Parts: sequence; structure tokens; C-alpha cells
Amino acid sequence: MSGFSLSLQCKIHFMRNILAHVPQKEKLTFAARLKEVWQAPTAEIAKARARELASQYEERFPKAIEVLEEGLDDSLAYYGFPELDARKISSTNMLERLNKEIRRRTRVVGIFPNPDSYLRLVTTYLLEYSEDWSAAKAYISPESLQNTLGNVA
Repeated sequence: MSGFSLSLQCKIHFMRNILAHVPQKEKLTFAARLKEVWQAPTAEIAKARARELASQYEERFPKAIEVLEEGLDDSLAYYGFPELDARKISSTNMLERLNKEIRRRTRVVGIFPNPDSYLRLVTTYLLEYSEDWSAAKAYISPESLQNTLGNVA
């Protein structure tokens, strides 16, 4: 994978960043239109929807549209991986859930005698999680992941 670089932005967090620049009374309407961008079947349609949204709201919410335009390509990067389920790779939900579980498990212990004990606990959990993920849950099928990695190399 030499020379491969990809900047991804979670669509949910990106949307929140955009909506931070929209007045509260307008958020529902604007958010509904904004969601249509990431519900598009292709990147081209998503970009067209974003352009329409920008032209409609650029004078009312210039900062929100500026944030949208600056980060749009990064937030649409998942369209570059058609073999993978976009619902699963367009947000960071899986990573956030993993981090939450690590925090929960380490909080139960409270105080670790040394950094190595913390590392052992987290490593053990990650190994267990990895086994479950690859065997039972198959969040992303091994075949589609292998196809994606083969296309990137």
C-alpha cells in the first residue's frame, strides 16, 4: 500500500460541524437537506446535491456552507470503496463503540499498578474483539475487505 493516502471524515461529525453554524430554528430543515447529500447513490449525485444546497443557503449561512465545501470530498471518500457497505464505513460508530468499551473495562479496574497491566488488559480485550469481529459478527465480510485491499495495492 505504498503511496496510498486517504483522509476520511465521519459524516456524522462533519454534519455536526456544519450545523454548528446554523441557527437553532433553521437546523431541522437544513439538516434534512444536508442528509440528502450522504444518502445519494453516487459521489457525483452527492456533490450535485451539495452544490444545490450551497447555492440555496450560501447567503443565509455562509460559514456553514464554507465548512461544507471545505470538507465535502473527505466526507464522501467512502464512495471510493463500492465493495464495502457505505453505512458501515461512512461513520466512526464502530471505533467509538470500541473506545467506549475499553474505557468501561479500564474504569472497572480503577487504578493500574503499572502501564504494562493496563496494556495487557486492553490488548486482551482487543484480541477478543478482533476474534469476535472477524468470525462471528463479520461487520465487513473478509471477501469484500480483501477485494478492497487488492484494489488499493
